[in-house]
Amino acid sequence: MKEDFLHYLWKFRKFEALNLRTAQDESLVIIKVGEYLELAGPDFFNAQIIIGNQKWAGNVEIHLKSSDWYLHGHEKNPAYENVILHVVWEHDTEIFREDNTEIPVLILKNYVASETLNSYYSLVNPKSWISCEKEIDRIDNFVFENWQERLFFERLERKSKFVYDLLEETNQDWEAVLFCLLAKNFGLNTNGNTFLQIAKSIPFSFIRKESFEIENLEALLFGASGLLDADKQDVYFNDLKFRYFYLLNKYQLAKVHTDPLQFFKHRPDNFPTIRLSQLAGLYNRHQNLFSKIITLKSVKEVYELMNVSASPYWQNHYQFDKESPKKAKTLSKAFIDLIILNTIIPVQFAYSEKMGESVFEDLIAFMKEVTPEKNSIIDKFDSFGVVSKNAFQTQSLLQLKNEFCNHKGCLRCAIGMELLKNN
Repeated sequence: MKEDFLHYLWKFRKFEALNLRTAQDESLVIIKVGEYLELAGPDFFNAQIIIGNQKWAGNVEIHLKSSDWYLHGHEKNPAYENVILHVVWEHDTEIFREDNTEIPVLILKNYVASETLNSYYSLVNPKSWISCEKEIDRIDNFVFENWQERLFFERLERKSKFVYDLLEETNQDWEAVLFCLLAKNFGLNTNGNTFLQIAKSIPFSFIRKESFEIENLEALLFGASGLLDADKQDVYFNDLKFRYFYLLNKYQLAKVHTDPLQFFKHRPDNFPTIRLSQLAGLYNRHQNLFSKIITLKSVKEVYELMNVSASPYWQNHYQFDKESPKKAKTLSKAFIDLIILNTIIPVQFAYSEKMGESVFEDLIAFMKEVTPEKNSIIDKFDSFGVVSKNAFQTQSLLQLKNEFCNHKGCLRCAIGMELLKNN
């Protein structure tokens, strides 16, 4: 049993509330359970109870065992001096305030119905994938949709933490933040960190200055990646190499060393050479890209903005000095969708938060236009009857699985709470 189950029992009064008696054998009447703060300090604030003939107002602390009071060091914390009731599952020791008065105890297990316990154990006991897999498709649509919104913004808040970290590193330069985040996500999972190292190694002011000549952008990106370190007979390779060392000297940049780029197991269209060239093409085509990204409101606008391709050399190459059949290597819609999820929406959200603006409804509407993701987690939910029609729903389900289901957080989850209330 977990302590959050006791929080649930107390918050929703899921116990026999008549004829309650404290461990000290005094009558107990609950007028108000208090406010569940989920912050440091007592669990429930401003509760009201009657013990014997005395009415009390104050805080309620909840533990599995009363001895947890000392285990958690509450006797040393003045915030717990105003606790009027200690609610426990098992009472194994008396607890005293600083003035040596004993804190009344309610032993909750004496008043919880077996049906409630069985529902709890049924929910949290290990299942094949998630605890509610047999019941999740029965959840009321209103409850589920509200919970999806909360999950979606929790996921956005987690992603925005990285955006804020970049903002600090770049001295509040939103254009530089966008460049770093785009680079990371152009590199996908395999090369994302190396692409981020490349982007961080080049002051964005130099990217801005050289953005009118795509060969110079490619020289900076390929040079920082280490792809120009070899000797080749390829004319374009040697032109980029010459440009790279010229730009190093021009801007007094030190040559950087990044993690090696990975080609293995990638489809050729995802080779780092192609993605770096496409990133250069994006900044060659669009100056002041951040101001354009931040005002995007629809998927159609994003597709138009990101209608870029690798430079002409890469139309018939995947690697230097190795020709291949000619192919226009534009950004696919599936790839742009990933950029929307992992770059555009997080940046718009973080920027609006910084500016004190609310764009929740706009972001949800935006995400509902994006094609739902396809992966093993989404497929599994689909098999349980939870079918996603857009990326807003898939992002919410990923947050649900990773942050709640994987940690048995049923009692922090609106779905788990709803199932317990209905059982």
